[in-house]
Amino acid sequence: MMKGNFLVISGPSGSGKSSLMKEMLKEISNACFSISTTTRHIREGEVNGVNYHFVSKEEFESDIDAGYFLEWAKVHDNYYGTSLKHVLKELHEGKMVVFDIDVQGHKIAKEKFGDMITSVFITTPDQLRLQERLIHRGTDSMETINKRLANAVSEMTRMREYDYLLINDDFMETLKDLTAIAHASRKKMSLVDSGEFISEWANAE
Repeated sequence: MMKGNFLVISGPSGSGKSSLMKEMLKEISNACFSISTTTRHIREGEVNGVNYHFVSKEEFESDIDAGYFLEWAKVHDNYYGTSLKHVLKELHEGKMVVFDIDVQGHKIAKEKFGDMITSVFITTPDQLRLQERLIHRGTDSMETINKRLANAVSEMTRMREYDYLLINDDFMETLKDLTAIAHASRKKMSLVDSGEFISEWANAE
């Protein structure tokens, strides 16, 4: 009687959301991570099909025209998106599909799937802490970091569109909260076929 569901996680780059999702998925059964597709260059240590599906700009734009994306956005001059090819199969199997998408993608996904989505916005205690994390990560130039900080300010203005807000000041505490939200998201009334459940409940022998 329970359908599959979506857990959407958004937040500024450097907020720690990727690490939190990775650890959370170890604690949640019958869940999977939706691997995004991007046109950005692959970074050292990343694996195609594991971190992202890395494609050319031409291929991405072709799939947009064909309607293959649940959502997509252009961020920092690169395309990012979620392909429907993989998502619908997992959903039909009753799995929780976990998304790492930005605020633009969340809005589109919410419009398409409504109450099947539970959303969480993850951020740092303040902008200075975010800047420190981005610098410490060592993967971006200062020009890119400044772009990410500017984008983070814009994203923060949209956080009220989400169901939950987590301030990632203590990783283990934030992980505990995120895992609890993931478990609770499977119990939403909107996912229950109440008519079938009541019928079985009333006619049990």
